[in-house]
Amino acid sequence: MSTDRFFILFAGIVVLVSVLLTWLASPWWLLLAVFMGIHLIQASFTGFCPLVMILRSMGLKPGEIFP
Repeated sequence: MSTDRFFILFAGIVVLVSVLLTWLASPWWLLLAVFMGIHLIQASFTGFCPLVMILRSMGLKPGEIFP
């Protein structure tokens, strides 16, 4: 699995967990989904993502989005 695919998987999981927690606990959990959306927009413009840096140091192969 490349860093790109793991990043997309992680973002999807965070959004789904946020929606589940909003439904079960509190509407404030939607802020987590908002934060992830802002981070996705920022990463698309800058190419900077701390998660990808950690994944690279763990040995995952680079992808096309985050070389």
